[in-house]
Amino acid sequence: MTNEPPPHDAPPHATDDAPHDAARGAPAAGPPATRTASATPPPGLTRSPFESETFTSATFVTVGRGPLLALAAVWALTRAGMLFLLWRDRLGIGGVASEVYALYHYWYGLFALGTFPPGDVTWQYPPGAALVVMAPGVLPWLTYFQAFVLLTLLADAVVVLALAHADSARLTHGAWYWVLGLPLLLHLPLARYDVMTTALAVLALLALKSRKPSAHRAAGVLTGLGAMVKVWPALALIGTPRGRTTREAWAAAALTALALFATLAMFFTGSLDFLRQQSGRGVQIESTVGTGIALARVTGLWRGFVELRYGSFEYVGPYVSTLGHLALLLTALAFIWLLLWRLRARDWTAATPADAALAAVLLFTVTSRVISPQYLIWLLGLAAVCLTSRATVMRPVAVLLLPAALLSVLAYPVLYMDVVTGTWTGVVVMLLRNGLLVAAAALAARRLWTSAVPPHA
Repeated sequence: MTNEPPPHDAPPHATDDAPHDAARGAPAAGPPATRTASATPPPGLTRSPFESETFTSATFVTVGRGPLLALAAVWALTRAGMLFLLWRDRLGIGGVASEVYALYHYWYGLFALGTFPPGDVTWQYPPGAALVVMAPGVLPWLTYFQAFVLLTLLADAVVVLALAHADSARLTHGAWYWVLGLPLLLHLPLARYDVMTTALAVLALLALKSRKPSAHRAAGVLTGLGAMVKVWPALALIGTPRGRTTREAWAAAALTALALFATLAMFFTGSLDFLRQQSGRGVQIESTVGTGIALARVTGLWRGFVELRYGSFEYVGPYVSTLGHLALLLTALAFIWLLLWRLRARDWTAATPADAALAAVLLFTVTSRVISPQYLIWLLGLAAVCLTSRATVMRPVAVLLLPAALLSVLAYPVLYMDVVTGTWTGVVVMLLRNGLLVAAAALAARRLWTSAVPPHA
């Protein structure tokens, strides 16, 4: 099979719009008007309902084939609900919006003075994040908080339009997945800049579906920008087909990242301070390894405590350092696995870049020392891109991410005090959420490998 993906969403040797019998190699029997329903046998199930030809947008989201107006109406209604929750901001511990009007606004003032936050342990982001934090300044007639929320909604709308356009012929469940999935995180997405970062990754992956070299370079530029804002979008290029596509996209990403870093380093001081803060982080209470500590704590097997460090609650006590190093080792192993997959992969479809990106981000998420609820924004965006292609193998993974998103916002802010104090309620919520993420990561890795690596490669 060629390393370059076939046009659009066509699986190898067939197109999405071809009749089933034609896709199997048999010519269509006569014009459509003379054919009967009995001429084509009903499609059968394969190994799971998710792999069946009967699993379409209609079975996943019944309104998935609705018009763009319906999509826009649902987007407007759900986002109005999210805005209302943000305005109230009283669920659980409340104060979700404080990260914007307090922390981001404080950083904005420092950037205006030409410096990155000096000695601020909460500044843990690449220098490109400064551009996002400064962005509300382009709307001086609004308060900083109002401008930030408006820009977040605009980025959200761009994602919806891009996903809908990716399959304009039959508005499949990719766009609907994002429109209906993001509100599962309640108002949290509107008070974090992760929607903007996710928009860059989504646009990059959609650009890779084109066969035009200019689109591949554009994907690289978007990926380079995203990586300089929050690192993880660099994984959007892990699944690019070998050859010209990879050379063009990767080169454009590297040049963009280097150019942006050089520009910011020229005008701001302390551009590399974030590395010191990141290296000093411990085991956060919401991480996968942190959930193991929480279980040992609630059963009396671990004697330690929780402390606010580096802007989040972390565990302090016996074995925490060892578990933190274990998490770093697992992250390194995940990276090695991804490299091995890329070296042995032979079969590429139009969905492979998005499928690989989702699997990669999942693997790095579950092995990280930190899992914040906004990480689910990234995963929902990548899953939505996967679902714009009928060639994707990530449908069951996308399904698992929906309850994981709901449990994430249940853990923060709704039941956050239970998570911090380590009650059985908090521990069970984190076990379920992280269990779903681990299951999704394992399933994504398995399906990515079997879809691209020949059995005896």
